[in-house]
Amino acid sequence: MKWCHVPVAGHALLAVADADGLIGLFQLLGSKETTYTLQPFASFALSKRCLALSLDWSTGKAGRDSDQPLKIISSDSKGQLHLLKLDEAGSGLQEVATWQAHQFEAWIAAFNYWQTEVVYSGGDDGLLKGWDTRVLGAPVFTSKRHCMGVCSIQSNPHQEGILATGSYDEHVLLWDTRNMKQPFADVPVQGGVWRLRWHPLQGHLLLAACMHGGFSIIDCQQATEKQQDTCTVSVSHTLPRSLLYGADWSWLTFCHLPETQPSSYLESLSGTDLGAGTEDEAGGQLPGPPRPGSLADDGSGSKERPSPQPSTEGVRKSSSQLLSPRTKICVCDSGMETADLDINLLATCSFYDHVLHLWRWENS
Repeated sequence: MKWCHVPVAGHALLAVADADGLIGLFQLLGSKETTYTLQPFASFALSKRCLALSLDWSTGKAGRDSDQPLKIISSDSKGQLHLLKLDEAGSGLQEVATWQAHQFEAWIAAFNYWQTEVVYSGGDDGLLKGWDTRVLGAPVFTSKRHCMGVCSIQSNPHQEGILATGSYDEHVLLWDTRNMKQPFADVPVQGGVWRLRWHPLQGHLLLAACMHGGFSIIDCQQATEKQQDTCTVSVSHTLPRSLLYGADWSWLTFCHLPETQPSSYLESLSGTDLGAGTEDEAGGQLPGPPRPGSLADDGSGSKERPSPQPSTEGVRKSSSQLLSPRTKICVCDSGMETADLDINLLATCSFYDHVLHLWRWENS
């Protein structure tokens, strides 16, 4: 599932790919006086007897052209890719194209955020492919650089031309999209790389969900700035008795209101008031965090406290210190100079133990 990073009909929109082969869209509805709820908005059936395995929005790059239609690329268990778009009224999904991309499961499909006519796909056949959706037929390129199934792909939304891919072969590769013959960086990790996520504000940080290897935070600054094969794994953490399939950064951060701007300024930047769970700026109170230890319950009754620790009391303390009459919780925007870049919250979800963890990474 992925949020659309621009509002649709005035609301936040969530897309979900499910095991029934459906792409479902849900609107986030509510106000400061009510509880937020997700309401069905639209759905599209990919094909009969298939699983929808991935999806991506065409909105990853900051400053997206408003005249471009919103699109979704999805992949399925039959090896097909499906290009969909929101209709002009924004009320439903329409099929643009469907094509056979891989021999086995197409685990992942993703847009080039800087040129959304181009999409990438990875499959259980071990192939990474690029496609020009304006002239469908043969792929623009096919790479066999990964030696096992390609599971994760994400275009860097901060730096044009940077693409990250991950595979069952336990490697994260960084590519220059102008030359896809060889990656310019190769980062070995422990575990198959099921998901990759670039940080919403810091374009050199890459989060990897590595299945039995837990998760890793990779510092790619030297590689992305100088295209050197130099990446540092800043932190790597395993979760016993689990398989980590999901990981993502929080898009909520603390923003300092400019002295000359009213309190509604940041709400207009985010496009929707996702800070409605807080009181007004003068109150400065966050909703209470989960019970201490509840996020780290391993399912056996014992509580884990690994390092980095799941965030509970640490978030409460940091929030009370940072929130002031000129501070508000808001949605990350790469163009926002008022955001506190030192706040690093991330979430992981794991198989077997059925646990969602919230982590606070103290980057020292």
